[in-house]
Amino acid sequence: MSRPATGDDVAAIAALELACFGASAWSATLVSDEVGSERHVVLVGPGDDVDAYGAISVAGDVADLDRIAVLPASRGRGLARGLLTDLVDRARDLGAGRMLLEVAADNRPAIGLYEAHGFDTISTRRGYYAGGVDALVMELDIQEWR
Repeated sequence: MSRPATGDDVAAIAALELACFGASAWSATLVSDEVGSERHVVLVGPGDDVDAYGAISVAGDVADLDRIAVLPASRGRGLARGLLTDLVDRARDLGAGRMLLEVAADNRPAIGLYEAHGFDTISTRRGYYAGGVDALVMELDIQEWR
């Protein structure tokens, strides 16, 4: 089970960002801002080690999945699946009726995770990511989820 991130987790989350996203990683300052914001939910877990984390922002009835990251050595253990489930539950608790996300069109593992949770592709943003990779915009109707 995941837990809310605290200020004590910021350095570990920033290191996880660097390991997963390299030059596109969020800075420790940005991570700290996310963790400290009332508009964002940042979860880590499970356990004390920060092997995975996820972040959403909620505005009105829409939640945006900002990030899910799992250390490469910890992948394949269901950490992303657990985080996504907990983030959707939190979004619902905060009044969101739908969740949106963007994912690189060549990120098959992430797309598979999102589709398995009921997300549908609603649009494509051509050349959105570095190197000209398209972004898929996906949506989940939280009211119909589970």
